[in-house]
Parts: sequence; structure tokens; C-alpha cells
Amino acid sequence: MSGYDAEFLGTTVPLPVPAEGRELVDLDSTHFSIGFDPHRKLAAFTAVNIDGARLIDLGRGDDWHLDARLPESQQTGPAVYARNDLDRGHLVRRRDPVWGDAETAAQANLDTFAYTNAAPQASTFNQKPELWLGLEDYVLEAAEGSDARLAVLTGPVFASDDPLYRGTRIPQRFWKVAAWAVDGELRATGYVLDQTALVEKYCGDRRDEPTVAPGDPELGAFRTFQVPIDDVAHLTALGLGPLPAADRMPRATLAPDDRWIELDSPAALRF
Repeated sequence: MSGYDAEFLGTTVPLPVPAEGRELVDLDSTHFSIGFDPHRKLAAFTAVNIDGARLIDLGRGDDWHLDARLPESQQTGPAVYARNDLDRGHLVRRRDPVWGDAETAAQANLDTFAYTNAAPQASTFNQKPELWLGLEDYVLEAAEGSDARLAVLTGPVFASDDPLYRGTRIPQRFWKVAAWAVDGELRATGYVLDQTALVEKYCGDRRDEPTVAPGDPELGAFRTFQVPIDDVAHLTALGLGPLPAADRMPRATLAPDDRWIELDSPAALRF
């Protein structure tokens, strides 16, 4: 398994660096890597190389499996997703590493179905073709001169008040940073998704159904924001190397009340 290539864009985009004293397990897969937090039983970050010109369209499959490189007790496995409306949400999107020759693409497709690449996501978020799920596509289309190559970093925002459910704290927010290069110049954009309203019902360390049956109240849609990459680094306590300096929407250029831009269509994206 080759893992994430920091030189993929022709300029260095290293893996995120955790704060001092925080230990993550490095897991390399085909065209992507994971920094896994065994205490949270979820990935702290994923990083994938996308070659848009060489993507292969493979059938989805549904081969979810525990990662043999870690003890089962350290992973958020199938029990957390049973009998509720939580989905096993891909962090590295299934199709993103599926490029290259047929054998490599097939392996990448399978690798994305490891539970170490999943996080609990409300089905309302995960099953609809909303902006968050298509961000990589929108960035690829907008990143003219990038040779259709992206590096995408994704993960949950871990917070102390994330609801505890069946032994796992369910993230209320997720983050994503997309990076590309034009004529050797690194460019990047950052995003945060908020699913807080959709996971409020998952509270308490329970083995039974959530406190509110799925679909009972109207909890509202999830919200996607374009945000300064500096804010992503602060939220996650991860060092993001050159990405904040390459931000197409740098924090210093924004008014305090206009730092997070809620997105309702691709037209609202700033590149």
C-alpha cells in the first residue's frame, strides 16, 4: 500500500501533524493515509491523492471490514451503526483514490471500506447529494491548470461535548481541506460541516435505540461552511503545514463576522 504522496502536486503538502503529546497511529492505504486516534476510535484525519484524469468508475460494493492492523476494541465497528439512522460515512470518499491501473483502483476501492476510514454520520447528511459530498468535484472543476490533481484532507472535529453513544463519541462537525497547484503555486480551501442538529438524539452510553426515533422531529438540514484554514487548524489541533498560507480565503482578509461563509450552492464557493 503506497499511502498518501506528499509530493503528488509537485509541491510539498505533508500529512497533518498532531499536537505534542498526542499519539496517532499511521495507517497507509492505496493512494491515501489515515492518522487514527485509538482513544476516540476514529480517524483524526485522512489524506488522499486524487488524479481526476485517471479515475476509474467501479461498482460501489459494500465490503465494510475491520482494519486488521488495529485491535477491534480500538475501532468504531458495526455495532455502533446497527438499528439506527447512523451511516458509516466514508472520510476518504470512496471514488477519490480509485485511479490508476485496474488492479490498483480495485484495491483502493476496497481499502476505503475499512472501518478506520468511517465515522458515524447522520443518514440525512450522508445519503443526499448535497454540497459536502461533491466538494472534491467542484474544486476539481474550478482548479484550472491543476492537471486535475488534488490533495484532500478530511476528518472529524473532536469535541468534549460530542454525544456518547454505544461507547463512541459521535462527531458533531467534520472538516475538509482541498489543495491543488497552478504553475507550481499551492492553493487551498477549507470547509466545515455541522451535523449537530442531526445527532443531538444520540446521547448516553446506550445499547438500545436513540432517545428520539429517527424521523420524529424535523431536525433541520446539516450546514456546510467555507472557512479559513487557520480555523480548521485551531479546531483540530493539527499542524497543516503550508496550507494556511495557501488559503484562497485567508482569515486576515475577512471581517470577524464574515469568517465562516455558509454554502447553499457551488456558486457560493470562493477560489
